[in-house]
Amino acid sequence: MFTHTSPRPASPASSRSVSRSSPASSRFARLAILLLPTLIVLAGVGVTTSIAISVQESSIRDATADRVRDVATSLSQLDQVRTVLERTGPDVSAATRELQPLADVVEEAAGVDYLVITDDRGIRITHPTPSERGKPVSTSIEDVLRGEEFLGTERGTIGTTLRAKIPVRNADGAVIGSLSVGILESRISADFDVALHQLLPWALGALLAGTLVSSLLAALLERRFRRLDAVAQEAEAVRRTAAALREQTHEFHTRLHVIHGLVSHGDTADALAYIDHTAPVDTTGAGARLGEQPLLRATLDALRAELGGHGAVLETAIDVTSDVDEDLTLVLANLCRNAGEAGATLVHCALVEADGVFRGEVTDDGPGIANGTADRVFTRGFSSKADTSGLGRGIGLDLVRRTVARRGGVIELSRSDRGGARFRFELEVLNDRR
Repeated sequence: MFTHTSPRPASPASSRSVSRSSPASSRFARLAILLLPTLIVLAGVGVTTSIAISVQESSIRDATADRVRDVATSLSQLDQVRTVLERTGPDVSAATRELQPLADVVEEAAGVDYLVITDDRGIRITHPTPSERGKPVSTSIEDVLRGEEFLGTERGTIGTTLRAKIPVRNADGAVIGSLSVGILESRISADFDVALHQLLPWALGALLAGTLVSSLLAALLERRFRRLDAVAQEAEAVRRTAAALREQTHEFHTRLHVIHGLVSHGDTADALAYIDHTAPVDTTGAGARLGEQPLLRATLDALRAELGGHGAVLETAIDVTSDVDEDLTLVLANLCRNAGEAGATLVHCALVEADGVFRGEVTDDGPGIANGTADRVFTRGFSSKADTSGLGRGIGLDLVRRTVARRGGVIELSRSDRGGARFRFELEVLNDRR
């Protein structure tokens, strides 16, 4: 027989036990996971770009230092330079006329900003600025004249330069002058800017590609999170439903024990009174016409009692000869219950049999189905009513849809003449008894 008992509200303790973690902390953890790939990409590209820039700058400076050192060393070993310095006296003008053209050619060919040759007193023989020729050098070369080499950055007459200073020796190894070659720091910075402009597009490209990949990964993770949320919500709904059913089963068993005790002691009148108090049954009207349909009669009696609790009245129009099976009573019960829970005050249930098919219709005078939701009412979890029980809604009509489909039937939804919903369905009559 079909029965229905309203589940008890969950206790505060059980409600508290459901929430095992703070929603805010859960959202923060999810956000952190979604942003993690992007942060890794940003950090990776940033660190790699910084290292590449540092390496590029160091490489440019090392290449510049090697260039000025090589130029200075090569010229210091040139026989023409040695010969001129050996015969140079207090007046360096003759030496300047002989070596300045050589210095100009080397500056142009080697791409250096200045080339200065001095005698053993530190007097300039060559210099890119004519007015500086024949004058003492502006930076110290005492260590160079003692035979030491110098490589570093100094500020001279044409600006700050990275320079190499090399002693010039005669055939006996004695220092007879010096040779200084330099490149302006501004030129080194310009070369670095060019290299940086060539590097940045690659860094930006890597950042863009990494961001796209991380965004795709984040989208996949978010989709996975949503699926997990849906599974978790469904599992939680099943868990709460199972808990409610356990409570209902316990309560039902208790009532059965009471009824069994009353009947076993012959107190049938008290048993009937207890049953009527627990679940009032309307024994008038349809009961007399459904004497050969005990399952259907019991289902309709239970529905009358249940809808009465919602303030609704159940009308029936039954004309069947074959045995009504459990699938059919399940469909009728869920459609009638849905109408009562939706706020109907009158529910009409009709069932006829013709040509081996049960044809049923449940109509009501409730608010009906809102526009735009008719195609979703049979979806599991969808409900137009608030879930005040905490057990989850949207189960009954999904069960109806699956039951009808399993039996090869059809079900249609429309608006009834009373203004509410109209459900029409067809189910094949089963030949065997259930």
